[in-house]
Amino acid sequence: MNRDRVQKIAEAVLYEGYMLYPYRASAVKNQQRWNFGVLCPQTYSEAQDGSEAWTMQTECLIEGDAETRLDVSIRFLQIVNRSVGKLIHSAREFPGNRETESAPPEYELVEKLQVEGQIFAPWQEAMEREVVVPTLHPAAGSVSDPLFFEFAAGREREPVRGEDGLVVGVILREWNTLSGSVDIKAERCGDGVLKVAVRICNRTADKSSRLQNRDDALMDSLISTHTVLGVESGKFVSLIDPPDGLKNLAAECRNQGTWPVLVGEEGERDTMLSSPIILYDYPQIAPESPGGLFDGTEIDEILSLRILTMTDEEKHEMRQSDQRAREILERTENMPPEQFMKLHGVLRGLHPAGRETPREAR
Repeated sequence: MNRDRVQKIAEAVLYEGYMLYPYRASAVKNQQRWNFGVLCPQTYSEAQDGSEAWTMQTECLIEGDAETRLDVSIRFLQIVNRSVGKLIHSAREFPGNRETESAPPEYELVEKLQVEGQIFAPWQEAMEREVVVPTLHPAAGSVSDPLFFEFAAGREREPVRGEDGLVVGVILREWNTLSGSVDIKAERCGDGVLKVAVRICNRTADKSSRLQNRDDALMDSLISTHTVLGVESGKFVSLIDPPDGLKNLAAECRNQGTWPVLVGEEGERDTMLSSPIILYDYPQIAPESPGGLFDGTEIDEILSLRILTMTDEEKHEMRQSDQRAREILERTENMPPEQFMKLHGVLRGLHPAGRETPREAR
């Protein structure tokens, strides 16, 4: 398995839509960023008559035997709400985040805080989460009881200082408790063939009284949820192009809100990525791509050109909105001409007519 290639594809899935072009909170396209792999609380899903999912299921086939071992990990983002406060009176020191420390100076929440030419504004950030399931032996049949997980609520306070070193504002980051479960089942469905099902559920405690809209529900949701499966002493079966003898079994696999594809070097069959974004087997990140743009279905050249055509005001807002967006702006502005030219079309992967080619996720 090429771990680096698998990791890059998984990261592209994780952050797809994290901050859509043109990378500013005020941009119309950013008003509904979280669209892929969202598992909201069950109560909110039921209130929406199931139009918003609270579960996700992956089913795939493995050619294996009693020696086959299966590793599964679940990855997703958790939303962190960022608010901004302005101190009533500036202070020399600002207490940390531990509850035992003294209370912070008095402040009021504001829509925007401008300090020495920098603008700080409320926004939603995201925290990476991962749940790793202990190694399983799928040939044993029903492989495990549900694995329950929980990430506790928390908050962080970051002081904002002026040029004189005094604290004049504060950035508050808060996130809710998030709970869920992973249920993995396996069954023999032929000589040397196993079917594995991975079911993910959002089991965050019932808060229906305050889940008035989607924005509230998203604070208690798993975002960009996807599953990475690895096998030893066995091989995954492509569901896109299964061998003739397994086509019927492949067609019977039931995938809900996600679709598993083979990842790694073409021809390898030890790793699958089950993604809420439609991919072909062996998706690739183009080697010319200088870095993630949170929009892997777009073309780097077009996005980079549009960044460079932003006004100074738009770039200033982008720079202040998020650390990841700031890195995109700085990387694009500092891109040497020879690197930029590499984005202008590359012809690769010519195959005989009729042969399926992997999609490039750029």
